[in-house]
Amino acid sequence: MAYVVTESCIRCKYTDCVDVCPVDCFHEGPNMLVIDPEGCIDCTLCVAECPVEAICAAEDVPPAQREFIALNAELARQWPVLMERKSAPPDADDWAGKPDKRALLAR
Repeated sequence: MAYVVTESCIRCKYTDCVDVCPVDCFHEGPNMLVIDPEGCIDCTLCVAECPVEAICAAEDVPPAQREFIALNAELARQWPVLMERKSAPPDADDWAGKPDKRALLAR
């Protein structure tokens, strides 16, 4: 079972999780990150690093966000691998904790 980046990451895109990933399974899109389920080794290291609590086990994704399981797999095939931490967007803190950001996902 892989870990999944959920809606909380949209427009926040903190990359603290990338630093601890031993298998480089994070992929970067325009305004969020996703995890490649094929590469994830279920180590859980990234979960504690996410300041907006956007990462959880696939089995623990809230029902309203279940679409993010398939979305992570799809977008990981399209977006480039991110192997090192980057600065968060300047307005990331403004978006942290805001609900209902799915419509803001940029592909």
